[in-house]
Amino acid sequence: MADTPAPLPPLRETIRRHGLDARKSLGQHFLLDLNLTGKIARTAGDLSRGTTIEIGPGPGGLTRALLAEGAGHVIAVERDDRCLAALAELADAYPGRLETRAGDALETPLSHLGPPPRRVVANLPYNVSTALLTNWLSEIARDPTVAETLVLMFQKEVADRLVARPGTKDYGRLSVLTQWLTDARIAFNVPKEAFTPPPKIVSSVVKLDPRPQPRAPADPTVLQRVTAAAFNQRRKMLRGSLKPVSRDPQALCSAAGIDPTARAEALSVEEFCALARTLQ
Repeated sequence: MADTPAPLPPLRETIRRHGLDARKSLGQHFLLDLNLTGKIARTAGDLSRGTTIEIGPGPGGLTRALLAEGAGHVIAVERDDRCLAALAELADAYPGRLETRAGDALETPLSHLGPPPRRVVANLPYNVSTALLTNWLSEIARDPTVAETLVLMFQKEVADRLVARPGTKDYGRLSVLTQWLTDARIAFNVPKEAFTPPPKIVSSVVKLDPRPQPRAPADPTVLQRVTAAAFNQRRKMLRGSLKPVSRDPQALCSAAGIDPTARAEALSVEEFCALARTLQ
């Protein structure tokens, strides 16, 4: 973008002037390091086209980086009314490029947030990060083009679950659903000292690129039922753990070509999809 923004006060000054202390009830941990916010923005690639969606911008640290890195149209969804005045100042500095929507992102489908191509770039509030991702994966299952990429900050333990491979302790239901629909990778870690206030653990930025087609055919609702049952009792063999979804789990597994004595953590995404197709 060729436009030069109006001078902005330091972010800490904006936070002080608007009284924007981070609130634990909202899962807020503000990221103020300009090098890190810039790195997150650049991880999303070309920001000039379509819509860049940010969830929970707070005082606007990452928002500044997105705009500085050339985002043509940013929609920032913020449920904390205290932050709206600070974001309005930022919108004035970048005329026509920042739109703030007051509300709850859990109740706002991505498809309602600006024209495509869409990308989500966000330091997610940790208390709703998994719920938000689950909603977005459901949207991607219906329409893989709803977002071209998602660059999201999670607690590292959640990030590790998203990219975990079969046979590892972190592999679980969220791993299967994420990798079924997206190519996911951890881009980099962020130390807890980078945040205000610092969280208790390290965070990770994860890049998720929706696949044009799911990794294997399956009905989303059935796949969710199968993975929920299997991982709810992950130490049990499938012939036991799948009883909530099948009267005869052994026959179900055999029909899907799966060893009924295997445990959930050993199955690939494709094998879970085979179980879902057979159950359907």
